[in-house]
Amino acid sequence: MINYDKILNQRIQKIPPSGIRKYFDLLNSMDGGISLGIGEPDFITPMHIRKAGIESLEKGYTKYTPNAGLADLREAISDYMKRRFDLEYDSMSQILVTVGGSEGIDLAMRCILEQEDEVIIPTPSFVCYGPLAAMAHGVPVLVETKAENEFRLTADELRAAITPKTKAVVLPYPNNPTGGIMGREHLEELAEVLRGTDIMVISDEIYAELTYGQKHVSMANLPGMYERTIVVNGFSKAYSMTGWRMGFLCAPKEIIGAMTKLHQYGIMSAPTTSQYAAIEAMRNGDDDIAEMKAEYDKRRRFLVDGFRKLGLECFEPKGAFYTFPCIKSTGLSSEDFCERLIREEQVAVIPGSAFGPGGEGFVRACYAASMENLDEALKRIERFLNNLK
Repeated sequence: MINYDKILNQRIQKIPPSGIRKYFDLLNSMDGGISLGIGEPDFITPMHIRKAGIESLEKGYTKYTPNAGLADLREAISDYMKRRFDLEYDSMSQILVTVGGSEGIDLAMRCILEQEDEVIIPTPSFVCYGPLAAMAHGVPVLVETKAENEFRLTADELRAAITPKTKAVVLPYPNNPTGGIMGREHLEELAEVLRGTDIMVISDEIYAELTYGQKHVSMANLPGMYERTIVVNGFSKAYSMTGWRMGFLCAPKEIIGAMTKLHQYGIMSAPTTSQYAAIEAMRNGDDDIAEMKAEYDKRRRFLVDGFRKLGLECFEPKGAFYTFPCIKSTGLSSEDFCERLIREEQVAVIPGSAFGPGGEGFVRACYAASMENLDEALKRIERFLNNLK
């Protein structure tokens, strides 16, 4: 009998499974369930983007592309970054097309971390950063952000977390799960701490197009930070292209060169059909973004108002498509709240504890769902809360 405990990598075995999928799987076994759990747009990929993918197949564009991605796509990404965020990246040396933003984060971690290097990760935040840092032989340093600061990483919190072993800091803004954002003034405070160090910034900007009331600003926009920032972005959220698995990295050419080497051995190239669809999205998708964003904004205000009317504290999220209501008044833990809600009312939300320190006492509710479903979910949550009394 083989002892798989001895065969499997110990680092991998110690990493817990995602705390998100459990509730998605539970809901799939129920009839009439409503999911506010999975962070996926409910819109179909716009037709003109789908057609571009279909046409690429009809024309027989089914071969490998260059490792870094089609030249036309990298040029389109370069134009997009300048047009939308006032960031200039050379298409041939500073942009890498990846299999989703997740591969981009993995590449960034593996290419800059050495054994026991520390990575500062503000929490609550998306579940992948800590495990990916650990799998790259780094040490995740989790920094708990506070609701009173709208879950922003502060300069004092960053300064206190830095040690001689600090190699990178993750900036996951707009934030999943909280919906918090970082304005230019907040980024500038962090930049003051980082300038003059050798600490890199891994800036996950997958929700950059989904900000409400103000335009997204990247750490790379700030003086002296461009050369120390790896921007991770993609097509999943802004263009509703989750299943196409398309992302990209923008960074100094030395960093992109190293990440391209790892990408070419592990992946070869991102899916060809998806790349042709992505070119269309980059060139002609601005109106799609505006349309979907306007609908998300309506839902955002509806859901926040709904939670507040139910007596649940909920700060106003200004980015992404999540609310993060506080459920401490119920007396239940985040996990107990979510377990009971899904079993008693068939509504799936995600416990804040799944997203690291600072998440306990909150739940993540995604408003990438129809207004009809959001309305019905609030009615069920109200019934659930009344039954707790």
